[in-house]
Amino acid sequence: MPLRPGSSALVAGLAAAALLASCASTPQSGPMGFFVTSTGVGRGADLGGLDGADAHCQRLAAASGAPGAAQRRWRAYLSTSAAGPAAPAVNARDRIGKGPWFNAKGELVARDVEQLHGANRLVKATALDERGNAVKGRGDTPNEHDILTGPRLDGTAFSPAYDLTCRNWTSSGEGQAMVGHHDRIGLVSDPWALSWNSSHFTRGCSQDQLRTTGGAGLFYCFAAD
Repeated sequence: MPLRPGSSALVAGLAAAALLASCASTPQSGPMGFFVTSTGVGRGADLGGLDGADAHCQRLAAASGAPGAAQRRWRAYLSTSAAGPAAPAVNARDRIGKGPWFNAKGELVARDVEQLHGANRLVKATALDERGNAVKGRGDTPNEHDILTGPRLDGTAFSPAYDLTCRNWTSSGEGQAMVGHHDRIGLVSDPWALSWNSSHFTRGCSQDQLRTTGGAGLFYCFAAD
């Protein structure tokens, strides 16, 4: 059925109203559902695969003392590349639940997956570790703002033709990994340099190689329940 004159404006208005209602209905504080790991696993980008990274998130959350954190289901924000028919690619955005997510101080970071990959509230002041501490960024010593992630800007995995996940988070030597900047600061002002999840790739996968571009093997954890 054809739309009546002015109906597109009506649809746009209804969509905007729905968005405003969604924002208004999302609480501005809540239990911790997001953090940057305070430490890596100690083997550079070899996290023990996704299972090892998830387990690290779970351990840190349980030890944080945050109310209810130990009972939540924590997942690392990491993508993997396809490794054959039996091992398809994994999109980081598909691993972390639906939101909303709050940091250790109860501050809203993003209400849902779409906002997380759009106009989220992730900056250095809100991208805290599991104990509510700030994570070192550009201007601090040492700079540790490179956060291991692996995906494109929209949270989806790259083609398997490119290894941007340090062999699906099992290499501490050869390979490279895509990282984001938790402080949203880069050497230039281009959007990619300011991205929280897809800024540039590392020089390698070892702990020392991660340090050379400003990282410490840290990654993001989200409560997926």
